[in-house]
Amino acid sequence: MSDRQPSAGAAGWAMFAGFVMIMIGCFHAIYGLGAIINDNLYNTPSDYFLKINQSGWGWIHLITGIIILFAGFGVFRGLVWARTVGVIMATVSAVATFASMPYDRDFWSVLWSVLIIIVDIAIIWALTVHGRDITEMA
Repeated sequence: MSDRQPSAGAAGWAMFAGFVMIMIGCFHAIYGLGAIINDNLYNTPSDYFLKINQSGWGWIHLITGIIILFAGFGVFRGLVWARTVGVIMATVSAVATFASMPYDRDFWSVLWSVLIIIVDIAIIWALTVHGRDITEMA
């Protein structure tokens, strides 16, 4: 271990990442449930290279959301596996959100998708740069 003292400010960033992971997990789950329940909720582009139907995207978002949600609770406890899963799932979340953007119907849906990608990048940053501080303080 290093002689470095954990920073409360850095731990705050990691706590923020855990909280945002819980929110993003809920958002993905709601997005996924909407696509599973109503196949006509989002656009289905015919010429998109990923030939996944609405229910398929719904299940991807629902499962991703549940995993991110539980990892977010693990980050609050300072668990190393939760930070690792958080970074991996935030990456998966950003890629899945980007890949499903052609299914968005309007400007606001695309803006929401871009916002989720930005927040995923903030989660990755907070967990990789400041994650050790929350583990040491927990």
